[in-house]
Amino acid sequence: MGLLSAFSRPRKPAVAPPVDRALTVAGRTLPLKIVQNQRSTRLTLRIDVGGRGLRVTTPPGISPRDVDRFIERHTDWLETRLAKYPDRPAVRAGVRIPIRGVPHLILHEAGKRGSVSIGEVDGSPVLHVHGDEQHLPRRISDFLKREAKRDIETLVAKHTATVGRKAKSIRFKDTTSRWGSCTAQGGLSFSWRIMMAPPAVIDYLVAHEVAHLKEMNHGPHFWTLCKELCPDTERCKAWLKKNGGALQAIAFE
Repeated sequence: MGLLSAFSRPRKPAVAPPVDRALTVAGRTLPLKIVQNQRSTRLTLRIDVGGRGLRVTTPPGISPRDVDRFIERHTDWLETRLAKYPDRPAVRAGVRIPIRGVPHLILHEAGKRGSVSIGEVDGSPVLHVHGDEQHLPRRISDFLKREAKRDIETLVAKHTATVGRKAKSIRFKDTTSRWGSCTAQGGLSFSWRIMMAPPAVIDYLVAHEVAHLKEMNHGPHFWTLCKELCPDTERCKAWLKKNGGALQAIAFE
């Protein structure tokens, strides 16, 4: 994820806040979200995980023209950064999508209303998707959400039993800034996209967030606990850092 900032003198908050819109840069049209922060003293520009969108945070009183000028000044920075992100591959019949780290060929088959199932054709993993083809991406994302709920709830139960803490809730989202989170109240959240990663990486992510139930920080005690829950922490963390952007870039729309 890229981040760039520039100092700006705070202005009177009489100017209407900028409006979210799309921005075309480096041959891509990306959603641009503009957020006004009362405590901010500078304009900041951030690229979402996977290059899926852009975000500008502004102090109060910054006009849309100021935002445009800020972005224009840093177009070269944006183009350089976005060139490092893969193009957003669309989920459709005939392409492969990883499920638990294993590429599966997507096969659309009419009939069998709306079902999705894993199978094999000539010894190769496939994902059978039935129903109207226009709904294929949504059916696959719904499938991944169900798989995430099943696998991750089991892993949460295992790791919370080890640390002696209970999760208040478990939620699944399509987040662009992080793979998981843990609130001070004990609520755990996970990106269902993690089901495209290898099982060991999924286990690491759950171990990481469960460790936060006991250590709400990233200090030495936290990492010691995380490695106790998942001995393969370092390798899995490196895998997610290297490959996570490609998983976030896949378009389920």
